[in-house]
Amino acid sequence: MINNKTILITGGTGSFGSVFIEHLLKNYNPKKIIIFSRDEQKHFLMEKKLSKYRKKLRFFIGDVRDLNRLEFATKNVDMLIHAAAMKHVLIAEYNPFEVVKTNVMGAQNVIDACLKNNVKKVIALSTDKASSPVNIYGASKLTSDKLFIAANNYSGKNKNIFSVVRYGNVLGSKGSILPLFLKGAKKGLITITDKKMTRFNITLEESVLLVIK
Repeated sequence: MINNKTILITGGTGSFGSVFIEHLLKNYNPKKIIIFSRDEQKHFLMEKKLSKYRKKLRFFIGDVRDLNRLEFATKNVDMLIHAAAMKHVLIAEYNPFEVVKTNVMGAQNVIDACLKNNVKKVIALSTDKASSPVNIYGASKLTSDKLFIAANNYSGKNKNIFSVVRYGNVLGSKGSILPLFLKGAKKGLITITDKKMTRFNITLEESVLLVIK
């Protein structure tokens, strides 16, 4: 499924993308990996870190808000992993439409580009916060999830497969609660949002294996 395939990862320079790409390079033989992200500094650092794999990597500066750029990036792509998103809950609450533009409109752009260029397999990363959402981040990801699932109705004879992987807090990722817990533990104080809250946690490595499965 992965060997000799061209794979594109949106938000590819983020926490998940960095670990996912290294895992693919070390355990599989992809034809090409396209890293799609708007952060040029992260592109630069990743290219240096993965320099021995340079022949298999392509670094695309781009934003999922830009449909034309996505359409260009998805040409001849076999599989796409959609990891690009605005994820910080409090920042999202203060900038709600910016979240909509990335998490909802950006999701539809990914779908449209994949349908146009016949990307056979598309996997969108989701979050436990999309289950009974109470904030704009969760609501935007729930909307995104529904867009990706509905896209299966549009694939027609091409039989493109759109799916969603939903999991909990990724320990150690950017924005993870873990550093706050560890800092508080030194003082014997753990910060919680609500005593009734249940947190679902997963490691970066577990999230990578789940997406591959």
